[in-house]
Amino acid sequence: MDFNKVQELVSQHGTPILFLSESRIKESYRTLNSALPGVSLYYAVKSNATREIISILDSEGSFFDVCSNGEIDVLTSCGIKADRCIHTHPIKRDSDIRYALEYGIQIFVADNEDELLKMVPYKDKLKVLIRMSIQNPGCLVNLSHKFGVAPEKTFDLIRKAHDMGLKIAGISFHAGSQNESSLKYIEALEYCRDICRRAALRGIDIEIIDIGGGFPIDYLTQVLPMASFCQPINEYLERYFTSYRLIAEPGRVLSGRSMTLAAKVIGKSMRNGVWWYYLDEGVYGSFSGKIYDHAEYPMFVARDGDGQRHNSVLAGPTCDSIDVLYENISLPLLEIGDLVVFDSMGAYTCASASNFNGFPKAKILVVE
Repeated sequence: MDFNKVQELVSQHGTPILFLSESRIKESYRTLNSALPGVSLYYAVKSNATREIISILDSEGSFFDVCSNGEIDVLTSCGIKADRCIHTHPIKRDSDIRYALEYGIQIFVADNEDELLKMVPYKDKLKVLIRMSIQNPGCLVNLSHKFGVAPEKTFDLIRKAHDMGLKIAGISFHAGSQNESSLKYIEALEYCRDICRRAALRGIDIEIIDIGGGFPIDYLTQVLPMASFCQPINEYLERYFTSYRLIAEPGRVLSGRSMTLAAKVIGKSMRNGVWWYYLDEGVYGSFSGKIYDHAEYPMFVARDGDGQRHNSVLAGPTCDSIDVLYENISLPLLEIGDLVVFDSMGAYTCASASNFNGFPKAKILVVE
């Protein structure tokens, strides 16, 4: 999106504002769908539950991965049928299970025996994916830190679930968010092969292999093209898992590039020889991803200033000192009212934004 167009839209709608690109979402979905032939894509709603995104992905034929009653409500409001959804939160209240069952979801996730016990009363209505952990300290967010049973104990948990009378749907794992190594998927699939073999010997049917999400996108550095990234995963799946139903839970890779943020400089101050610029959006708003998701977003300014670059700080609008976005960055001299634009702000940004200090969340505008 060029600055002239941004300025035109800002003059009409104000700031902070997130521009949601329908074409980018469609392109991201089609790219991943093409890169993973034979794998059904269940969009991880938690990455961005904006209804417009849900509706666009629905039009592309996406399935959906939900984790809460609230996310089910979003899908219901968009007319999404339950047979296109799975519930992947490993820890649930009994009321959560009942709510999802009433909606019509049949596939749930568990990673421990206590969670399996919650599902026994509903064993005739659901199937269970057993979540396996895959440690990956090299990714942006290690999602096996909080959830998942160790690989060497996964089959034992599957056997316990089977002995409880629960129907086993299969195995799921998550290789880590913004994971730039496709070999982590191969490592997890190696474990899945062994588990499937052991399950077959015990007469336990494994139907689904869920390879999770974590597919990377470009932020400040480039990652492999998605087709190249997925090639070794595809080769392994085609070699060993052709008789299974294969699914994935992409979030960031679908929603991440979908939004561009325009914010405005609302104040400036020279502090200890450094220019501080205060924007009308911060870490309690769309930049929540800097705190929760550890993401760094591509940034653009239109002004050349005095032709020089200055050591600068960008801060948010709230009266909290943690609300600082970037320090020790080189910027031209900015003026109050200048626009600063940030790209790839669709994942884990507005999804975790708040109204802290009375500042409203950024508006969302669908654009082409």
